Amino acid sequence: MARNEARLRQLKTELEKAKGTAVYYVAADLSTSEGVAELLQYVHANQWHVTYLVNNAGFGDYGPFVERSMEKYAEMLQLNIVSLTELTHHFARSMVQRGKGRILNVASTAGLQPDPYFAVYGATKAYVISLTEALHKELEHTGVTTTVLSPGPTQTEFMARADMAEAKLYAAGVMTAAEVARIGFRGMMAGKLHVIPGLKNRIMGFFSSITPPGHLRLAVAAGIMGKKNGSHATPAVH
Repeated sequence: MARNEARLRQLKTELEKAKGTAVYYVAADLSTSEGVAELLQYVHANQWHVTYLVNNAGFGDYGPFVERSMEKYAEMLQLNIVSLTELTHHFARSMVQRGKGRILNVASTAGLQPDPYFAVYGATKAYVISLTEALHKELEHTGVTTTVLSPGPTQTEFMARADMAEAKLYAAGVMTAAEVARIGFRGMMAGKLHVIPGLKNRIMGFFSSITPPGHLRLAVAAGIMGKKNGSHATPAVH
């Protein structure tokens, strides 16, 4: 499911040709309640039982909090949190009833600590991590597992949409989307709790977990999330 029907149609053709299996798609916007409803209606109309759910849709917005658009933040909260929660809730219930299922929720290493200049996005991914880990415990005897995937910088269109061309975070090398997808898929199928692709990202995640909350932690995070030229400053409020 995505918004661009032309690209979905192209992907359907490529996958059916390469894999010899039927592929279905829904062209709708998951950042709206109508988009979620359209997806659920499509699944119900075809009388499908969903065994694997991958909540991958999401976007970020980079820059000083007070200088960014609240309208965009609202869209982000709807997509990264509300839609993910609704889809997880809906399909997890039917999976539990059938006694089997796998759910992969895509978070981010940005969710492992507060992120100055990326505050709202990081907070949404912290929610995804917390929710998925809690559900992993709740569902442990049901035949259904939830796995949270927390990739670091990845070669996708995310950087452009998040306006992160000048972020230092993306200057130190990134993983390919294919690498991250393979690692996440294997983790989901194994029923793992939390998957962080890449040694560098796992090391960063470890230090985030042991660094106590406070000014030092925020200073380190701000240094990582700053611009390449160090031009971020405390914004003026008008």
